Formats: sequence, C-alpha cells, structure tokens
Amino acid sequence: MRRLLLTTTALLLAGPALAQPRFEASLAGHAILPAFTMAVPPADAPRDALVSGKFAGPGNRRTDRPGSIAGTTGAAPAGRPTGISLPFIGQPVQGFSGIAPAAGADGRSSGAYWVLSDNGFGNKRNSPDAMLMLHRIRPDWPSGQVALEQTIFLSDPDRRIPFRIAYEGTERRYLTGGDFDIESIQPTAGGFWLGDEFGPFLIEVDLEGRVRQMVETVIDGRPIRSPDNPALQVPATAFESQRSGGFEGMAQSPDGRRFYALLEKPLLANGQPEGRFLRIAELDAARGAWTGRVLRYRIEEGTTAIGDFNMIDDRRALIIERDDGEGDPSLACAAGANPPGCFATPARLKRIYVVDLGAVDEQGFVRKLGYVDLMAIRDPEGLARTQGDRAPTEPRDRFTFPFFTIESVAAVDGEHVIVGNDNNLPFSAGRHLTRADDNELILLRVPELLQAR
Repeated sequence: MRRLLLTTTALLLAGPALAQPRFEASLAGHAILPAFTMAVPPADAPRDALVSGKFAGPGNRRTDRPGSIAGTTGAAPAGRPTGISLPFIGQPVQGFSGIAPAAGADGRSSGAYWVLSDNGFGNKRNSPDAMLMLHRIRPDWPSGQVALEQTIFLSDPDRRIPFRIAYEGTERRYLTGGDFDIESIQPTAGGFWLGDEFGPFLIEVDLEGRVRQMVETVIDGRPIRSPDNPALQVPATAFESQRSGGFEGMAQSPDGRRFYALLEKPLLANGQPEGRFLRIAELDAARGAWTGRVLRYRIEEGTTAIGDFNMIDDRRALIIERDDGEGDPSLACAAGANPPGCFATPARLKRIYVVDLGAVDEQGFVRKLGYVDLMAIRDPEGLARTQGDRAPTEPRDRFTFPFFTIESVAAVDGEHVIVGNDNNLPFSAGRHLTRADDNELILLRVPELLQAR
C-alpha cells in the first residue's frame, strides 16, 4: 500500500499543475523599429557579408542578385507574401531574441536595452552570411520610435571556438548564423553571456563582441547536444536537444553569481520528448562551469516553446510561453478558405508567466504563480501605434501581440514589463496579412503579475 501511495503521488506531481491565475495587462507604451532596418558590416568584414541572405532561397542555393527572392510566411496554400525580398544589401537588424536592461554609468537602468539578432534566416545552412550582432536600443514611448544606439558584431580573433567557423580564413573571424544561433543575452561588467541553440552552448564575449569562452552543455552529468552540434557526424542520431530547442532563455541572479539557462523545448528520450517540461541548468558565472543543479519548468497544453527568461528578484522570474501561430484569431481562415485573405494558423497562446525558482517540488518543478495573456491586452487610452489586420467588429480597446515568435521580456520597474517580438525577417507576418512584421516593443502595466508570490 505504501508503495502504491508513493507511485500515485509521483504521478500526480508529474502531471498537469493546477490552473494559475490570470492577471490583467494594460498597454502603457508602443514603439516600433521598421522591419527594413539594415546595419553596415564592419570595414574589416569579408566582402561576402555586404550582401546577406544569399542562401535563404529554395534548396539553399546561392542567389546573388539582391531582392530576387520573395519573402513568404511559408509554402502554398497556407503561406502569405510579406512584401520584402532577399538577398539584402547589408545586414538586417532583425530577430530580437532576448533583452536585458542596459545600465548607465552609475550602474542603474538607463532606459536603454541590450537585444540580440539571432541566427539570421532560420537555420545553419541558410545563414552563413548573416553576421551575429548585439544592439543597444532605446524605445521612446511618447514618439513610438526606437533608436539604434550601438551595434556590436561578434567575432573570434583569439580562436576560442574549437570548431571551424564560416569565416575561418579571415583575421577578425566574425561569427555568423552558420556558426551559432544566439537566442538569449545577459550583460556583465566585462561583456555578455549568450545562450545558443546549435550546440547548445553558452558563450561569453567581451564588450567588443570577442569570444572569451564557450561552454558545452552538461545536464545530469551527461553532455547534451542538438543535431546541429558540430561534434556530431551525419547522420546525426545521438542527440537529446531538439533542433531549435537549445537555450532560448537565460536569466541572471541579481548578484551576478549564477546564470539559469532554459531550454526552448523538451529534451528527447529515445527520440521522443521526455515530457511536457523543460530543463533549467545552473551555471557558476565566476568559474564558467555548470553547478550540476537542474530545475524543471512545466509548460502548458498548447505551448510549443518558450520565448525568454529574466529574473524579477532573487527567486522570481518572467518566462514567455507561446504556440506556433501568428495573426489575429478574428481573421482565422474559415473552412475551405486559404490565405492571403486570412490567417491559416492564428495566434492563440501567447503568455508571460511569473515563476518562483525558490519554490521547487520533490521532482524539481518550479512553481508557476500566474500569467498575463498577450492576446488580451487592455488599451483604454488608445496607445497602440497599430492594431494590424483584424475583424472590424473587434473592440478598439483590446490590443494583441499576435506574433509567431515573441522572444523578449524583462521587468522595467515594480509595475511594468517590456516585451518584444522576433520578426524573423522576411518570413513572419502576424500583425498584417501581407506585410513583414516590424520589430515591435510594448510597455505593459502588470502590477499584479509582478507582485505575485
């Protein structure tokens, strides 16, 4: 009987958690960086980097003529044109896949934020000419504009990366989306720590973007690799991290001593997801080594991935959960209808959860305290810069964030959070039916979420 009770208890712990409360979110600001925003490569970068996206067309075959490949959200019949074409002259400032406040000279928040441009065009094969970049941006809520204050290009001049990179035979050895898919960022006094999905790896760079070290992933005492890990041979069969399932989120303890790296998708066991939960691995910042502590984060039904992960205080954190849909549900395709006049798979689940890393159950699951729904944001003051394409019957005071990938969230103060999308230029169109998404930032008033305990 005792064994039966223990088994039943374990099953209950492993099953779905109790429903968490939903808190209200009100729009307090909306700022936009236009989709077609380009950066000029450094003067010492290879000439190859002057035109990016040359391998992002069908079959990853080289296409040198700028603007000759039309951007779409996918193949027919569900795909829609986005109105922006590849290749690009320059490097697109796109794909904001992590955010962290940028401190001023006094160490306090400056009103600016560090963000990063991820892999480039979606995978390792099509992004060897997409330079990896960090950006310091400043949203101006009254004007609705976003200032691009600084861009840092990542490089490996000291050959700290132990495998061949795309720009191997160059002096500065700039890094590209053929080398890493950087998805999370935490600034430190001497530079930044970045989370990657290809390895997955954690990478430390200095203030000029030069690699200081690369840390391979170890969980439960064993190496964790994705099918894109350069240590694997084709066919890659011995991997546990799903493709595009690496370190999408990474939080930093307020004292800077610990990093908490969160996988985007469940690990695999015998080729199948090990459960509806994700792993959070702890790294000792001073040693640049894993501590061996691993927590578990349970995801909701309908969630396909997390988007970002940042601490509020010494134990509570914000985590984005999302599905793979995009577009307002009021324009969902009716039976028998196809785009471009409707959204084939509209957004449904886009949420920000607050979790308590200090409240862990017997199986290592952190406690979820509640969430706000990014598909039901109140906008009584009419602060939205655009509502996008949606049914005319929708209430004007309801604002949504209907993007495929929402990958930036951070606490601003005791009442507000900042949230941003990854616009996957030129392949995502969630705000409008046939227009590429901009980089949008929103300021949300969420006092109940930030006070939840």
